[in-house]
Amino acid sequence: MFSKTIKTEAEPTKPLTKPEGPPPAVNQTPEPANAARKPKVATLIAENMTIDGGIAGDGELHVDGVIRGDVKVSRLTIGESGHVEGSIVAESVENRGKIVGTVTAKQVRLFGTAHVDGDITHEQLAMEIGAFFQGRSLKFQRQAGAAVPSVTAVPLIKPDVGPKPAA
Repeated sequence: MFSKTIKTEAEPTKPLTKPEGPPPAVNQTPEPANAARKPKVATLIAENMTIDGGIAGDGELHVDGVIRGDVKVSRLTIGESGHVEGSIVAESVENRGKIVGTVTAKQVRLFGTAHVDGDITHEQLAMEIGAFFQGRSLKFQRQAGAAVPSVTAVPLIKPDVGPKPAA
């Protein structure tokens, strides 16, 4: 296993030369569909940053600083020092900081340090003890295409007011 071997003859080194002919073809095939599913890195608004204006994107946003404007992202996380003044639209919102404005998301989680002053429209809402929420909690309205029983008009039947004939 660990024995000494003596090399009797070394291979001669070849001088570096340019290969003859055209360069090898570069693989031009498109990337597989699952390459688009790679986890995305969250964008960070640091504690010492202030943004005056809206933010929109498909990715994840983590806010430790201040945003004065509307936010529309897939997933929003607000840290304890984070502050958002404006409307928020996202798939998921986790709040440990302060929100002044409306929140619209499928899932909303307010941690114990959270402060929300505004309405929350949601499918799921979770609040820890200590979280402050002043506003309305509104459940998502079902889409028009969802299976909702149709309502048909039924004619009203007026009761007979006059005397009944004797039988």
